[in-house]
Amino acid sequence: MSFQPLEDDCKLLGSLLDDCLRHEVGEEFMARIEKVRSLAHSASDLKASGVDDAASYLFQILDKELTSMDINEAVPLTRAFSHYLSLTGIAEMHHRVRKTKTGGVLSKSCDDVFGRLIASGLSPEEVFDAVLKQEVEIVLTAHPTQINRRTLQYKHLRMAQLLEKNDRTDLAPEDRELLIEDMVREIVSLWHTDELRRSKPSSLDEARGGLHIVEQSLWKAVPAYLRRVSNALKKHTGRPLPLTAVPIHFGSWMGGDRDGNPNVTAKVTREVAYLARWIAADLYLREIDTLRFELSMDKCNEKLARLAEELRAADLEDADHHGHHEHNHDWGHVPNASKLGTVTLPPGVHLTSDLSINADEFLEPVIEPPIHSEAERPQEPTSSQPSPREPTQPPTSLWPAATPGPPPSPRGPSAITAAALTAPPALPQISTTRTTAPGITNPSPKGGPSPKTAPSYPVAANGVAAPSPRVSTATGVSAGVANSPFVQAPNLKPVSAPAAGGAPLTGGMSSAKRRPSDPNFKTSNVEKMLNPGSQMYLAPYRVVLGDVRQKLVNTRRRMEQFLDHQPPSTEEEYYETGEQLAAPLLAIYESLHQTGAGIIADGRLADTIRRCHTFGMNLMKLDLRQEADRHTEAINALTEYLGMGSYKEWTEEKKLEFLVSELRGKRPLIPNNIELSEPVAEVIDTFKIAAELGTGSLGAYVISMASEASDVLAVELLQREARLMQHGDSKGVRKGSLRVVPLFETVADLQGAGAAMRRLLSVDWYLQHLIDNHDSHQEVMLGYSDSGKDAGRFTAAWELYKAQEDLVAVLSEFNIRLTLFHGRGGSVGRGGGPMYTAIQSQPPGSVQGTIRVTEQGEMIQAKFGLPAVCLRQLEIYTTAVLLATIHPPEPARKQSWRQVMEEISESSCEHYRDVVYKNEDFLTYFKEATPEGELGNLNIGSRPTRRKKNGGVRQLRAIPWIFAWTQNRLNLPAWLGVGAGLRASMAKGHTEELQAMYRQWPFFQSTVDLIEMVCAKADMTISQHYDDVLVAGERKSLGAKLREDFDATVAAVLEVSGHTKLAENNKTLRRLIDTRSPHLNPINMLQVEILKRLRQDESNQKLRDALLITINGIASGMRNTG
Repeated sequence: MSFQPLEDDCKLLGSLLDDCLRHEVGEEFMARIEKVRSLAHSASDLKASGVDDAASYLFQILDKELTSMDINEAVPLTRAFSHYLSLTGIAEMHHRVRKTKTGGVLSKSCDDVFGRLIASGLSPEEVFDAVLKQEVEIVLTAHPTQINRRTLQYKHLRMAQLLEKNDRTDLAPEDRELLIEDMVREIVSLWHTDELRRSKPSSLDEARGGLHIVEQSLWKAVPAYLRRVSNALKKHTGRPLPLTAVPIHFGSWMGGDRDGNPNVTAKVTREVAYLARWIAADLYLREIDTLRFELSMDKCNEKLARLAEELRAADLEDADHHGHHEHNHDWGHVPNASKLGTVTLPPGVHLTSDLSINADEFLEPVIEPPIHSEAERPQEPTSSQPSPREPTQPPTSLWPAATPGPPPSPRGPSAITAAALTAPPALPQISTTRTTAPGITNPSPKGGPSPKTAPSYPVAANGVAAPSPRVSTATGVSAGVANSPFVQAPNLKPVSAPAAGGAPLTGGMSSAKRRPSDPNFKTSNVEKMLNPGSQMYLAPYRVVLGDVRQKLVNTRRRMEQFLDHQPPSTEEEYYETGEQLAAPLLAIYESLHQTGAGIIADGRLADTIRRCHTFGMNLMKLDLRQEADRHTEAINALTEYLGMGSYKEWTEEKKLEFLVSELRGKRPLIPNNIELSEPVAEVIDTFKIAAELGTGSLGAYVISMASEASDVLAVELLQREARLMQHGDSKGVRKGSLRVVPLFETVADLQGAGAAMRRLLSVDWYLQHLIDNHDSHQEVMLGYSDSGKDAGRFTAAWELYKAQEDLVAVLSEFNIRLTLFHGRGGSVGRGGGPMYTAIQSQPPGSVQGTIRVTEQGEMIQAKFGLPAVCLRQLEIYTTAVLLATIHPPEPARKQSWRQVMEEISESSCEHYRDVVYKNEDFLTYFKEATPEGELGNLNIGSRPTRRKKNGGVRQLRAIPWIFAWTQNRLNLPAWLGVGAGLRASMAKGHTEELQAMYRQWPFFQSTVDLIEMVCAKADMTISQHYDDVLVAGERKSLGAKLREDFDATVAAVLEVSGHTKLAENNKTLRRLIDTRSPHLNPINMLQVEILKRLRQDESNQKLRDALLITINGIASGMRNTG
């Protein structure tokens, strides 16, 4: 596709920003901005053309122009160029969306890949089964690489939405003028918004940001993605994707990752888990309100009619029991009758159900969670006070204190199997068995009245609500219920039923929020006027959905009670799992299909059912992560208290003997009266919270810096002590504990990963534990960040590849299924890069239909911020995993290739460590040549930048390590050592072999291409400018040597790839670099000047703010910051 539309968008946004600046800063200063931009453009163009002397001369003039500015001039200029880069990024993101709508079959789409697989000889059944068995989980983390405030992120998304609207060819001239006005308003709003976070985000703030991504994008994109998969399957295999099949799930570390972050406590984890459930219930309420308006049909099958009658009867019984009805058994006016009330237009009802991701309504107001700061705390309501909150309005609530004891667990049916609904309307067979309402807890309180009888949902043996065999194929109406007001034959008039007198579904005060036992309940005059109670027919689907709605209201209120440290109600029915919520919706779905309205069932209703199975009642399962040493310290405290000696000083064999003995025993290990240090107590409290939340809310327990089998068994023992075995596993079946996932991070740990897992699986107790409680499945995580910082990117890539091979071989020996969890960052230095290429270059057998991958920081917004971009990313995950499973990537064709890789890795690692760890001047140079010391003032994350205060580069976290080198454009972590390794191999005569490896080995080609990409983004002229101004004279030679090393690396990479210049095979990247440089270079030069002044006047707040603005601008221009 041509770049012209992108250039037109950039020109439009740039001109609008220029107009805004003329108004805001004046013509005189605008002229200065134009002068700087013109100089930067000319210098960049001359440099790209190879006219280095002229480019250098213009660079010097530009430097004089910028250094002559005072701080009051530098700040607006930096802000202006930063906004240019942000708007350019928005245009680029929109262009990505535009390219997916060019018509024809999109490359790497489901339609493309499914067709190619079948054309290659695969049967349609094999393709269908492979997709159905696929398990991909995308885990969102809170790693601090997102530089933009969330306020700015939403404004950027709004601008992308306006660009999409601008592409429409049917806009009238007046409409286009109004659209341009909207763009101007957004740009002016951006200019007047502070770019800087003035306070550090809390762990809860980070978790809220992750949950907002669900509402902002995933909630709309996931059903559209599943429809696309289903349509492609139906086209190529003749069978659509079952409603209950979920190829992709989502997880989160936000609020669960406590590795090196003391701010993530057990209390925070608990709050985040209940908050996620609250938001889930609120999002489902929106969908149910819209479905109640949409499903106005009166014809249903016998099962739905019987269910609606039971709900009506239960409501009448409840009204008789409480005696608060006003109209003599008028069931429309009982206190909780809003669930059966007159249906009014819900928000979003105007939206189509086709989920074409090109509308502008996805930016709905973000849900405000029921958690406030201490200053915002409202007065605590008493239990007898009616709650005035509406389901779609944010409730007023207290900051929670710890709630003792786990919540009671609701009853529920068996999980709905993925094969239960393979192709509508071919539905499962009826079972005459009837159960209580699925997933509803309604115990009778002591000394109180018996709870109301819950209606029964007929279910088949597999847990799916089953159809009735007595339905007439002619009318869809059973003779047994022909007179029911909820079953309407085509030739009958509607049967009138008393209208509900509850509050409308939106606006005002919902009577659903009032307790049935409230003696002060009385229908208000406003409610009576809005719902006059005229006689009208109430469709059966609305009756059933009214019951679903009420349980969602109860579910949300229950979460509020937990968060408010209030005892949860024991009288209200609520949902615990997504399968429970989906059961009545599936009953409605099959009724619509059986009565000739299948086209309606396959719209918004099917999307809601799919959301239930994808997001469940918690949106994203929360992983817990802690460092292995913290578990060792906890058990050491116990063994010393019990007089058993120092656990941490024992040999590995003695540790294993002790742990297995305790795991096989039945007595508790932790005494009730033990006094623990604060760090140890926090570890124990985390396991207690995990026991309370269970696997309904939690996913895996990840052990960072794992190296031995005892690291895993230590967590298993602490889990047992917290009584996790009484809770369900990740599939909702109550048979196991959290799965324990060792994370191997350093090169040494990666080299020993296979041996450590072999030793672990050799423990009979653990192997049987996996078989009994985790379906013979083990997950292992691989760390890309620390291995790269430890030995350089090339060595880390090779060790990660070999570790995966070892793990696949070891687990296959024990007949245990393996899922590899890839802890990738956004930048190449932390394992980042195009996901499709990454998956397609994994070792054979390492992707067997399952994979977990982290997405973090700025990449979350870049990949999932817009629904259309998110849809494309999800599709790429699906097709890449499918291809890697069915047609695994080629391994090294010759054993000699592996030997060459070993030699390159050894030379590369040695050179990298000589520079980073053995050169005494390097650490000081690093601090002088980059803004590393100032990054802590950015307030972009809750986690400290260092694991420990001292310790040099080793204690510095991988993110600030990468971030700092990105700022000065050297990009050192991604390429350092690569050139030395390749040159050493070429010196031995392996040049032709290296070129053959590049052409024929996907792993090697991917590694070289990523290094080439990051070298293309680097700029040695800018890097040298940092050295010239900021680095002490005795260390300038180190910078010069690094730049020589870079040039040698570029030459070696180009010789291996056969390219004549960097990014030769990536025209898009080349174009983006050329477009960004003229705005990015002046910001870098201003940063150098500000750093120089700030280091002479560290208390100058204006300089500090100006520096942070330059860091923001460079991060926006470089895109991948960490």
